[in-house]
Amino acid sequence: MKQKIKVLVAMSGGVDSSVAALLMKRAGFQVIGTFMKNWSDTKNDLGECTWKADRAMAMKIASKLEIPLITLDFEKEYRGQVVDKMFKLYKKGITPNPDVDCNQKIKFPLLRKAAKKLGAEFVVTGHYARIKKVHSSSSSRVGERLRGRDELISSNSRAESGVGRGTVQSVQTEYQLLRAKDESKDQSYFLYRLSQEDLKHSLFPMGDYTKIEVRKIARKNNFPNSDRKGTVGICFIGKVNLKKFLQARVPPKKGKILNPEGKQIGTHDGIYYYTIGQRIGPRFGIEIEKDSDNKKQLRRWYVARKNLRKNEIIAAPEGNELLYRKEITIKKPHWIIPDKVKSIVNKKYRVSVVNSKSKSANVVSLISGRADGASSKNAIKVNARIRQVGELLPAKLYFEKGKFKVTLNKTITGVSEGQAIVLYKGAVCLGGGVISF
Repeated sequence: MKQKIKVLVAMSGGVDSSVAALLMKRAGFQVIGTFMKNWSDTKNDLGECTWKADRAMAMKIASKLEIPLITLDFEKEYRGQVVDKMFKLYKKGITPNPDVDCNQKIKFPLLRKAAKKLGAEFVVTGHYARIKKVHSSSSSRVGERLRGRDELISSNSRAESGVGRGTVQSVQTEYQLLRAKDESKDQSYFLYRLSQEDLKHSLFPMGDYTKIEVRKIARKNNFPNSDRKGTVGICFIGKVNLKKFLQARVPPKKGKILNPEGKQIGTHDGIYYYTIGQRIGPRFGIEIEKDSDNKKQLRRWYVARKNLRKNEIIAAPEGNELLYRKEITIKKPHWIIPDKVKSIVNKKYRVSVVNSKSKSANVVSLISGRADGASSKNAIKVNARIRQVGELLPAKLYFEKGKFKVTLNKTITGVSEGQAIVLYKGAVCLGGGVISF
């Protein structure tokens, strides 16, 4: 009998990763569970480190499934590559997305490295997303076929017999990242910077399930975390008071709050603590003056702009044009399959895949020539998302003056520099980048 394919399952103590481990074992894989210790500062109401409770739950599930559980300590890497960067960006008045950085720089590359040392072929996580193999040859490896729920459930005999192991993979094989079946839980937004290597060696069994179905499976198998709430807040840090969290490294600095006409209407305690689109007012810790004779002035007020150089916040009442944006420039673009966007790039450029130093990220490299601007005929119709599980916004992606840009079909509020804009063609995630203006 052939040896079972070994997989490394990232187990957080939550219900999703626990069910993922169960499904992989049922499917005939040799499962090794791993708990990642990335942050030890967050405490619960009793002053205890929350990661210890999470690991204890992961150990209970591993014991129940009769699989080993190892602990991997990535705290040093997480602090250096994610948290420190987050503070630096906040100091610049930019609102970053640490969850994206965590997946790209910590979770997937370090887990793949650990999996390789353990002889595991795939990394499995509880993410709600799907992976699809395209341009595949007729002879493919079994693990690369096991991307969907039905295949995972019915694959036990194939996995145990080792069907397809050792075959040669076509150089044309590519992997697509797709949104999850459960759109309300889709996490492809946070995964848009994954590379082809990441996707090739990953399995997302939760992608074909709804959250309700996952909890039912957990209850049926008497998992003690079947009704446990999902994690919220910053990746691995959890739910914290962001303002207090930032103040530990970014000291307060008072400045003016101006209305759209330039008149001072209040004072803020630090431009870094507020993001574009955030509501302000007495309930939110900021007092602003309103003209009681002007009905528009009595509406809800929001952060419209931030001027880091002058340390000023420009606030505007609901409905004001300053709150809306339609044009977005994509900074640090990352395309999962570069050929998908190749057609919009000026012919004097070519799109190529370049490996970063860590060989974990594919980026678009624009080489030689100059950009003459983009016409509407070589723009791509896409759907854009500017926040996790946010509305899918019809838009056009084009290339102009050496930059990828997005024009939304309608203006929207709450577009914040530093956040991610992720683009889709149907259910397929093309990639995206950092929002810039």
